[in-house]
Amino acid sequence: MSDTGRQHAWNYENLTFSTVPERTVVARLAANAFRQQDAPIDQGNIVRMSLSTVRAGRFQSIAWVLLAALCASSCQRSDTAAALPGATAEPAAAMQSMTMPLRRNDLVAYARIRVTPAQYTQLEAAWRSGASRWPLTELPLPNEVGNLLGTLSAPGAERQLQQAFDAQLAGQAQGIRQAAQSLGQFGVQYLRSRNDYQPEQRAHYVQLVDALSAWAATAPLADRARAKASITDLVTAARATGIGSDADLQRLGMEESLRRLGPFWAAAKQVLERYDLSLDTSLDALRTGLIKQEGERAQVRLRYPLAAHDIDLTIALIKREGHWYPQQTQDEVQALLSAAPAAPLPDAAAAPDTPPAAPAPPAATGQRPAGR
Repeated sequence: MSDTGRQHAWNYENLTFSTVPERTVVARLAANAFRQQDAPIDQGNIVRMSLSTVRAGRFQSIAWVLLAALCASSCQRSDTAAALPGATAEPAAAMQSMTMPLRRNDLVAYARIRVTPAQYTQLEAAWRSGASRWPLTELPLPNEVGNLLGTLSAPGAERQLQQAFDAQLAGQAQGIRQAAQSLGQFGVQYLRSRNDYQPEQRAHYVQLVDALSAWAATAPLADRARAKASITDLVTAARATGIGSDADLQRLGMEESLRRLGPFWAAAKQVLERYDLSLDTSLDALRTGLIKQEGERAQVRLRYPLAAHDIDLTIALIKREGHWYPQQTQDEVQALLSAAPAAPLPDAAAAPDTPPAAPAPPAATGQRPAGR
């Protein structure tokens, strides 16, 4: 199998749990636990990794499926919980509504609800120029999703991906369990060594690592029958998008790309159901409440079930043009747009070589000319 067919680059640091506007390091840690390898999983390789060398790696597309299950959707059903204090307050209700498009598999609506209309238009232009792939950076999908879809939709993809799974993960339940346990220990140590996180961020990430490593230790990630069915479903969904590269994403534009990715997102969630994990159940169980509000700024509490754990975090919101938006999303989008090259002026806006002719006098209709 060629390197192109066997490997897929993924910026793990940008992977985010779909209902949380903060970027997490969980996927980057998981990637190092399940990096591409030709031999069975070696727990020692994980334990010996240096904290200073954690970085994005390259791995086969089937690994993305399993890591997506690990990092994005390890959600178990739980009993209905009581509403959080302040759940009906405007900021908390707004945060709750931001998760609804993901439940409906409507990625266009998800993008529109998180930014202002003006920002949405600018992000569309930045997408077409190649300067942005937002909101893929806020979804549990790889930033290089175009290349991933190309790998999944390539001729013979089912056979190649099944061979990759058989060589690396099939029957490796014990190795995966040991790797997951090491991942949990390593992840917490790594997070505590970082000085660039706020205390609230660090506490949130530690919760994620604890929950996900415990889940991965018992999840059926090495089950061949599940993998075979999942590969078939994902390959079929990838081919239906008609997207095979980042160039296709750029040609289609942001909105059309997101529209085509919606069914693929739905298929990915169905695959996770095969592993007894339900992202929709997690979205349904997600709760928000108001912590405090001062003018056009607010802090909202968000809780969601993750692998038999309740994840608890605080999100800052800001009100713009009469609507609430995640502060971090606004900051990141504004930085992205500020760094993006300015869109070229349309031809009609260019200065003419000769002065325009004077307008003809208005006809005698008894009405004043418009604008006078």
